[in-house]
Amino acid sequence: MSERPEKQTLKIIEVYADGSCLGNPGPGGYGVVMMHDGHRKELSGGFKHTTNNRMEILAVIKALEAVKERCHVILHTDSQYVVKAINEGWAEKWKSKGWKTAGNKPAMNPDLWQRLLRVCLDHKTEFRWVKGHSGVVENERADMLAKEAAMGPNLEDDVGYVGSL
Repeated sequence: MSERPEKQTLKIIEVYADGSCLGNPGPGGYGVVMMHDGHRKELSGGFKHTTNNRMEILAVIKALEAVKERCHVILHTDSQYVVKAINEGWAEKWKSKGWKTAGNKPAMNPDLWQRLLRVCLDHKTEFRWVKGHSGVVENERADMLAKEAAMGPNLEDDVGYVGSL
């Protein structure tokens, strides 16, 4: 997404990110598997009341926020919503229209899209779609982390979620 010229070769970080929601809306979670040069890091978190789409977006945000220096981040997700919103420019269009869709309706999840667009600028980001539940080991692990987080104790409030409780 970001097109800043690079003065040096960037580290490449492979990320698999997934979101889950039990009920949609309902308890939800995100899971992330990050890999670089033989190192691996896993992230997850759960929320009391949220949606699947919010968790899909948040998984990518959490991964990018965990990268502390500018890198080439290759993000794999099974969310076509996330991939198309970035790769086809939907999120940028919603932003330019004051978080309205092409039909002039309010865009969903503007708080997370704003955050994602901002953090994408910190890295050279590449979004790739991977078919869910197709045996891609790291994607399956991210899915498991997300589901476990959604079922976990001490779930957080998703303060940006504005659906009915």
